[in-house]
Amino acid sequence: MRKLLPLIGTPSGSHPGGRSAMTCRFRCGDACFHEVPNTSSNEYVGDVIAGALSRRSVMRAAAVVTVAAAGAGAVGVAGAPEAQAAPAAQGGPRKPEGARGLRFTPVAPNTADAVTVPEGYRQNVVIRWGEPILRGAPAFDPEKQTAAAQAGQFGYNCDFLALMPLKGERGRQLLVANHEYTDEVLMFRGYDSENPTREQVEIAWAAHGLAVVAVEEDHRSGKLTPVTRHPLNRRLTATSEFRLTGPVAGSDLVKTSADPSGTKVRGTLNNCAGGTTPWGTTLHAEENFNQYFAHGSRATDKRYGIGTGTTERKWERFDKRFDLAQEPNEVHRFGYVVELDPYDPDSVPRKRTALGRFKHEAATVRLTHDGRPVVYSGDDERFDYFYKFVGSKRMRPGNSRSAREHNLTLLDEGTLYVAKLTGDSPAIEIDGTGKLPKDGEFDGSGQWIPLATATADGAVSHVEGMTAEEVFVFTRLAGDKVGATKMDRPEDIEPNPVTGKVYVALTNNSNRGVGSNPGADEANPRNANKHGHVLELTERWNRPESTKFAWSLFLVAGDPEDPATYFAGFPKDSVSPISCPDNVAFDAHGNLWISTDGSALGSHDGLFGVATRGSRRGELKQFLTVPRGAETCGPVIQDRRVLVAVQHPGEVDGASVEKPASTWPDGPGRHVRPAVVAVWRADGRDIGV
Repeated sequence: MRKLLPLIGTPSGSHPGGRSAMTCRFRCGDACFHEVPNTSSNEYVGDVIAGALSRRSVMRAAAVVTVAAAGAGAVGVAGAPEAQAAPAAQGGPRKPEGARGLRFTPVAPNTADAVTVPEGYRQNVVIRWGEPILRGAPAFDPEKQTAAAQAGQFGYNCDFLALMPLKGERGRQLLVANHEYTDEVLMFRGYDSENPTREQVEIAWAAHGLAVVAVEEDHRSGKLTPVTRHPLNRRLTATSEFRLTGPVAGSDLVKTSADPSGTKVRGTLNNCAGGTTPWGTTLHAEENFNQYFAHGSRATDKRYGIGTGTTERKWERFDKRFDLAQEPNEVHRFGYVVELDPYDPDSVPRKRTALGRFKHEAATVRLTHDGRPVVYSGDDERFDYFYKFVGSKRMRPGNSRSAREHNLTLLDEGTLYVAKLTGDSPAIEIDGTGKLPKDGEFDGSGQWIPLATATADGAVSHVEGMTAEEVFVFTRLAGDKVGATKMDRPEDIEPNPVTGKVYVALTNNSNRGVGSNPGADEANPRNANKHGHVLELTERWNRPESTKFAWSLFLVAGDPEDPATYFAGFPKDSVSPISCPDNVAFDAHGNLWISTDGSALGSHDGLFGVATRGSRRGELKQFLTVPRGAETCGPVIQDRRVLVAVQHPGEVDGASVEKPASTWPDGPGRHVRPAVVAVWRADGRDIGV
């Protein structure tokens, strides 16, 4: 096993996308430093982003950071005024221009330890790590944490967010959140990473998972606040009961000593992005599950990035299921999409194995013309693939018991596909600098390759040499065999509800074109890709069940002064700089909203809106930034509100409870706490109009 990087003194520049060593350790188990799991010889899509920032752009970024940090509008602590907005431009406020839904003054790149929002907007912290949501749960006390308390409190490091309607309860909605992972060094005073205590481990188990909590709007101010003890409030943790469904349920590949039936799983881990369904459930993607399991020894373990030694958190010391030498099949029970019914607090969430097993970043849904579900998902790993599942059963409308029971089976039957992309320009025109080919666009065609089909009577493999069960458990290997296109960390994938086009966020891949790794091609036209890009797919006849599509690069991220960047043809002197696109969402106008993870431009991560059509297509504007060390996650874009999860604030090399790198959200002397933030216009009108 590779020796862990030290927390103190490690230059952040040595980590992909500007991430700190702490982020790499706790979030994804140093995924970017272990050997690339995909060693197959099928065609690579993409190279990476060309050089570092120019001296001029670095100086310019430093200037805006200084101004933004000094501005009174960026406020990061609980006792500060609520008018937390970016400083107004010289000469006083003016009416912002832009596409409908994006008419706000962009926030300047900055390094303020705050959530900074545009002029004329307000915000509040909706809910923090540790706030009680279940009856009987105590108030948060960082010095007296217990697993029982945490199991009734809001979990740690929220990622995916959904706001679901609550019929009959005016002004209230259900907030559903993922709790991806834990930063033990920021949770526990005096934490010893080599010798965690059982109590600390059990608290961490309880801080993982999912949360459902009712929230209430104050119509006078726009604030959202949690409704504690609401009957639908719920916490699911790393030890809660889950059920395996679909083609893998009952397979010998998922049977363990604790579950000889192969159908019942304790817990869900590393839930990253997700989605909502038209039938009223939420989907939760298990991503970097590999980091929790010790002593991998098989080729399949290696393909999934599972190490041969001990783990960072040492959970295997306290539960043998995390030790593959003792329970080799336990890891096969993670890496799925979880479906939750937030309206039934007694329901058992289901792991939908027909959607495949890999590091799911997302699970977003739309329906075919005849009502069948299509689910898109990316595998967040360097040189891995993105997928879609096309269901074979139609959704039944309505909320009757029979309709709900039927719809809760929709994701167990259908066909799983993986994507293969081909460029349409001569290879000689793709030189790795980001220079456009002669036809003026990076584009091409693609196909969805079937891997396996699940039915009520069984499952059929479409991959030579693999059974259907093997395809659904070892989905990465199936993608290898059929020659899927290797991508640069495909993360969130979401269809535009207005245009039907599908957008794929590719966060980064600093290994592209480095050493023996392949160089640029048309789908990834830059070498050393530390900033990432966004693909736009148009499926044939705009039908999600189609097996063919056209693609183009919609956005090539980075400093607009870098000639390798591209913003759908929009003038680059009129856009905000962006790096490392991660989660995506849409507003009612069809604008794409992008949150970032690990910006390599020297400023903090943020949330950006970009027009996808019309004369302003490609105009990208920064809407907010998050505090020091934080990532912007789970954006929800409503007509009059934007919601984001501020994940891992203070996650900076060398930081600890004793030496915090951030004081957000409650100020000096208190624990830094991941939280959910709501943003709205001060005048109560719709966002960006």
